[in-house]
Amino acid sequence: MKKLIFAGLSSLLVSSLAFSHGDEVHGKKNFDASKTEQMSFGIAGDPQKSSRKIKVAMDDNMRFTPSTIKVREGETVTLTVTNNGKILHEAVIGSMQELKAHADMMRKFPTMEHEAPYMAHVKPGMSQDIVWTFNRSGEFNFACLIAGHFEAGMVGKITVFAQN
Repeated sequence: MKKLIFAGLSSLLVSSLAFSHGDEVHGKKNFDASKTEQMSFGIAGDPQKSSRKIKVAMDDNMRFTPSTIKVREGETVTLTVTNNGKILHEAVIGSMQELKAHADMMRKFPTMEHEAPYMAHVKPGMSQDIVWTFNRSGEFNFACLIAGHFEAGMVGKITVFAQN
């Protein structure tokens, strides 16, 4: 019975993540606050309320530059993620536990397609924005979860400082 439940939940998770991970460019939709979902690491941000832009570069050395980002709790920032490599990369924000689980899923289903406001899939030579409100203090991460990239160390850290 437990195996049946696990199989059902796994297929539901995979189907709920199956949006788009192929070659096409993912466009962010117009911001609609009523459709945002609170996550452990924040919530999708309104581009009109972004207080600053942080440029993040990705490359085929499986690294992010910068690899550490600091923000204030409650701050909405625009992460402009640029792929300076020759292969597809992505940036996904989350807790390390969430990212590890997602990376495991990507290894099992490398062509899985998905899209969410806390991720950017970026073709070589292109850029994409993630607008995010970090309304929870703590340490979070961002990573490329394309099979093998996370394992190669393509991970960064976001520190969210509580307001004083």
